[in-house]
Amino acid sequence: MERVLIATTNRDKLREIHAVLEGAAVELLTLADLPPLDEPEENGATFADNARLKVRHYARAAAVHLQDPSLLTVAEDSGLVVDALDGDPGVRSARFLRADASYMERFAEIYRRLAALPDRPRTARFVCALAAIRNGEIVFETAGTVEGEISPEPRGSSGFGYDPIFLHPPYGRTLAEVNDDQKLRVAHRGHAFRHLRAWLSSTARSSS
Repeated sequence: MERVLIATTNRDKLREIHAVLEGAAVELLTLADLPPLDEPEENGATFADNARLKVRHYARAAAVHLQDPSLLTVAEDSGLVVDALDGDPGVRSARFLRADASYMERFAEIYRRLAALPDRPRTARFVCALAAIRNGEIVFETAGTVEGEISPEPRGSSGFGYDPIFLHPPYGRTLAEVNDDQKLRVAHRGHAFRHLRAWLSSTARSSS
C-alpha cells in the first residue's frame, strides 16, 4: 500500500479528499503528520503554477522530516474564476481582499463589482489544479473544473468557501445547498482527485 502525503491543512478540503480516495489502496498522510511548517508564497500566475510550487515545498519538508524522499506528495490549488471580473478572484481566492477577510466580506465585494457591470454575464467556474511529486520529480498533474454562475445572493449553509454564491445550473442550487455527495459528484476537487485515484490505480497495476 503506497503512502501519499496530502499537502493541505484545510479540514474541509481534507474531508472531501478523504471521501474521494476512500477505499483506494493508499495510506493517507497529511501535514498534521509533520512538524509545523511555513507556507510557501503562492505567487504563481495560474492554479497549476501554485500547485507545483506548493507540492515542491512540502515534498522537500517531507523528505527531511519523514526521511522518505520517495514519498508521493500531492498538493492542489483551487479557486473561483468569475468571467465578468476578468477571472478574479482566481489564484487569489483564498487571499481575496486580504488574507483575513471573511467570506461574507468577499461575497459583498464580488457583488459590488458585478453591480457595476450589469450587462456582463454572471458565468463562473471553480478550478482545482493538482500536482504529485516523487523523488523531486513531478509525476502527475491534472485539473478539475465545474461550470456555473454567480447566484443572485448567497444561499445555503453546507459546503465552504465560495460555495454559497456558486450556482450550479443542472442542480438549480448553489453548492452550499446540496449535500456532500451531490457536491463532490460535480465539483472541481472531486474531478481532480478522481483523476488522481485512477492514476494511482493504474500505476499500482503496472508495478504489480
